[in-house]
Amino acid sequence: MTPSINAIGFTLGAKQSEMIDTKLKRIAYADDLIVDLLLKIKHDKEFSFEATINFKWGASAHVEAQDDDFAPGLNKLMDVLDNKVKKEKDKIQEKK
Repeated sequence: MTPSINAIGFTLGAKQSEMIDTKLKRIAYADDLIVDLLLKIKHDKEFSFEATINFKWGASAHVEAQDDDFAPGLNKLMDVLDNKVKKEKDKIQEKK
């Protein structure tokens, strides 16, 4: 998996980058299924997280989350992302 992180409206700090890397380990079980992960984080009045995952069989998934604080917003995004990856993985395993 190749993660691409884009911060819009603020500078991503070292602590925030480390937090993202730690959270991405939650979906490490699907590393061989995911081609790339595009993460866009916008900060205006609140943090807006958008993630697009491209799977190796051509499917892609897009998830979003918002929060006033960085860490809770990232946690919300990762919860949704983890569920989406599990569903896609289960779909592929059912077809085999």
